[in-house]
Amino acid sequence: MIGSTEMILIFGVVVLLFGASKLPELARSMGKASGEFKRAQRETELEMRRLDEPIRQEAGSISQNVQKLASDLNIKTEGKLHE
Repeated sequence: MIGSTEMILIFGVVVLLFGASKLPELARSMGKASGEFKRAQRETELEMRRLDEPIRQEAGSISQNVQKLASDLNIKTEGKLHE
C-alpha cells in the first residue's frame, strides 16, 4: 500500500517532469483512459456472456440426449452425471 509520504514524493516527481500547467491535462487524459478501459472491460464481459449462453444450452441438450440414450440401453446413470 502506498503511504502519504510516497504519494507526496510521486506528486513532486510528476510536477517536476510535466510542470504544473500540464497537470490538469494529464489528470483529464488519465481519467478518460480509465473510463475507456472500464467501458471496454464491461463490453467484453457482456460479449463473453452472450457467446457462452448457446454453448451452455447445447451442453445441456447433449447431456439430456446422452442420459436418454443411456436410459434406452438400460445403463444406470445414478451418481455418474456431470453437470
